Amino acid sequence: MITLLHHHSCSKSRCVLDYLEEEKIPYELVDFINYPIPEAYLKSVLQKLNLPVDAIIRKNEVLFQEKFADQNLSEDEWVKILIDNPELMQRPILIKDEIAIIGRPFEKVLEFLKE
Repeated sequence: MITLLHHHSCSKSRCVLDYLEEEKIPYELVDFINYPIPEAYLKSVLQKLNLPVDAIIRKNEVLFQEKFADQNLSEDEWVKILIDNPELMQRPILIKDEIAIIGRPFEKVLEFLKE
């Protein structure tokens, strides 16, 4: 089964959700905006992505630019910031077993679902 870390206001995230629905692909939806994920869960997602936390931060967001752009923070500090400010996290993120991807561009999602 696919786990989709989803942001309801994100067009890319909605596109992936619509695709999963249309293709009747079983999934579990994780609304990480309205229901913040635990620190251990986010760390496990990062391991499955095989990426540092820096790679999932949306650096173009106004919040990032205003509050965090000039800060030199540790991985653990960034994890806590992302939990407190989930809108700063890249989305959508798809997880299948022990592998995860950031679902951009959509072609990457299609490849991931075929594997």
